Amino acid sequence: MKQGTKKIKILIADDHGIVRAGLASILSFEDDIDVVGEAANGLQAVAQCKALKPDVIIMDLVMPQLNGVEATARIAREMPETKVIILTTYGSADDIGRALEAGAAGAIVKTVSNETLVSAIRQIADGGTYIAPEIQKMLKSEPPAPKLTDRQREILVMATRGLTNEDIARALDITSSGVKQCLSKIYMKLNVANRSEAIAYALRKKLV
Repeated sequence: MKQGTKKIKILIADDHGIVRAGLASILSFEDDIDVVGEAANGLQAVAQCKALKPDVIIMDLVMPQLNGVEATARIAREMPETKVIILTTYGSADDIGRALEAGAAGAIVKTVSNETLVSAIRQIADGGTYIAPEIQKMLKSEPPAPKLTDRQREILVMATRGLTNEDIARALDITSSGVKQCLSKIYMKLNVANRSEAIAYALRKKLV
């Protein structure tokens, strides 16, 4: 690194201490990268971002208190100058897709080589993006869940709680036939045949 060149400030957010320590150790060998802090959950990540103003956050998807998707959305909204790179082992295409839609600048898997990790960080810090080939393949092979309207989501949530069409109609002050029509549209969107399949799909895809 040339004298006077600004270092890339990194915040590592992961609920596993051994992962944070490993990443910090890897990055400590890079002259142009400085790990300025760590966070064990999403809420800490947001707070540390506000306090430390890192250039890049390495963000795990699955964390307690506030997951990586929600933490990414807050940071992108409140501190857009900080870039987020998702680091995951088993996130679904939906989760990764939501994180990218929320404002993440990149996504890589935890099995990535040290060289690729460092290259991705530099690329993102420089204003670019980086999505690992494995994740690109996952996103293409597993189509994202269809978007439901607020009313459709509301009815689907009630259905997962065991409410009948009549119960839902009374709760929403609409007719039973209106509930039935809405459920039919939900089935078409989700490409399922009935209420049970819709509920199973919604729970698997975390739509409710």
